[in-house]
Amino acid sequence: MSFLKERFTFLFTSTKGLVLVAIALIALTTAIWGTLSGPMAEWGVRDLSIRLLGFKLVESQREGRIIMLYHTIAMAVVAIETYFITAALPMKQHERSTINATITFGYIVSLVFGLWFAYFGHNFVFHGLFLFGQSLVFFAGLLLAAALWPWKREYRVSDPAYAHTPGGVSLERLAFFAMTVATLGSALFGAVPGSYWGNGHEAFLAEDLVREPFKDALQLAIIGHLHIMLTLVAVALALIVGRWFDFKGRLHKVAMPLMIAGTIVVTIGVWAVVPFETIAHFIIYAGSVLVLTAALLLVIYGLRKLTREQLLAQGIARPNAGQRVRALLHDPVRFGALWQMIYMNLVVTGPGLFMAARLEKVFRVWPLREERIILTGHWHILSAVIATIILLYYVDMIGLRGRLRAWFAWLIVAGSDLAFAAIMVFALKRLFVNEAGQQRLVDWTILLADMGLILVLVVLAALMLWRLVDLFRARGRWSQELAEARQLESTECRRP
Repeated sequence: MSFLKERFTFLFTSTKGLVLVAIALIALTTAIWGTLSGPMAEWGVRDLSIRLLGFKLVESQREGRIIMLYHTIAMAVVAIETYFITAALPMKQHERSTINATITFGYIVSLVFGLWFAYFGHNFVFHGLFLFGQSLVFFAGLLLAAALWPWKREYRVSDPAYAHTPGGVSLERLAFFAMTVATLGSALFGAVPGSYWGNGHEAFLAEDLVREPFKDALQLAIIGHLHIMLTLVAVALALIVGRWFDFKGRLHKVAMPLMIAGTIVVTIGVWAVVPFETIAHFIIYAGSVLVLTAALLLVIYGLRKLTREQLLAQGIARPNAGQRVRALLHDPVRFGALWQMIYMNLVVTGPGLFMAARLEKVFRVWPLREERIILTGHWHILSAVIATIILLYYVDMIGLRGRLRAWFAWLIVAGSDLAFAAIMVFALKRLFVNEAGQQRLVDWTILLADMGLILVLVVLAALMLWRLVDLFRARGRWSQELAEARQLESTECRRP
């Protein structure tokens, strides 16, 4: 009995255990439901999965199933970021425990019963449980916002290295608070139109309406909800990475006000899409520029810090260019997280801005299918970049060292970046070739994308298998991590 009790305590009370459970559930969901994808259908895997697992796939319900799948995975990702936040920022232990427990129970209930309802027959009791789980996740968000309240006296900042108001209010904590409140409001922004599904409002995928000249208020709200939630997940991760690198100094004092203002402006812009669609996009662009600038300052700080720390450790006072590069790359986990933030702009932000600038003259001339491919690729790449940074943060959190640390980081970064580049070239192929001459380019880009994604999935599977085997060891890494969590709870010594 103690065997199960100790491991249950580790998995569902410690930060490292909670993150491990969430990553494992996302990986398992991705692996199983990935067998229903297009490439798997071509290889016959899809039909095999349907027969073995009993999927009930009605074609007319496809959009609803995909929406349910995306929401279950997204809530698990939000839970992971919540664990990172409650571990990184000071708060009372009972607040931390309550938030983590509430969101854990909520996302697991939603994931299990949401997928059961969507893919294994429509038992509406399960749909009710899915909504119940979502409500718990939302309530956990309210608890998090209360715990993050930046004007509490015990969380005042006096260190001049960190951005704060003259009264000592931490601007970094304020940025976390603003992001949390914006996320709660944006969840409601999607929940309200979602409540009308089946009552004069049909489920749809955002890319299906891209060329509809007129969209009703409910459709605009759903599309806005999709964009702002993904944006806020990225904002939260940028703030988490800032804590990871102990972001401070002059760049920190500039970045935090930009991040706060950008988060508020872009959120208001998305909410304004329903009543003021045209004007709202300009507000969104302004807020996005502020957020991206803040993230850029974080990357600059992080790259400098990595280089400076390693050169100092080596005792090199006047490094040459080669020594600087080797110092920058010496820790591929931390460098990889920063590089992914840079690379995201190459395969997401850059193509997105180019598409917006040339929308009417270039992209709207193409067949609808081509524009849908670009949009779906755009959203999926951003989501996957976020996932790779989370994985890099996690392996640093659990203290992975040596060659395993280096191999994990380089394989994750190389595999994902290869796939992202190939997918973006595939999406933009009409810029390079016409339909009659596209086949060779299509074949190569799909092959490279599959190779990159398979590499990432194999590395992730190896990590999960290693952690699973470790759980069966009496004195495995899990026991050390549980002891560290208990010791940390007793000391509660954390930077404001």
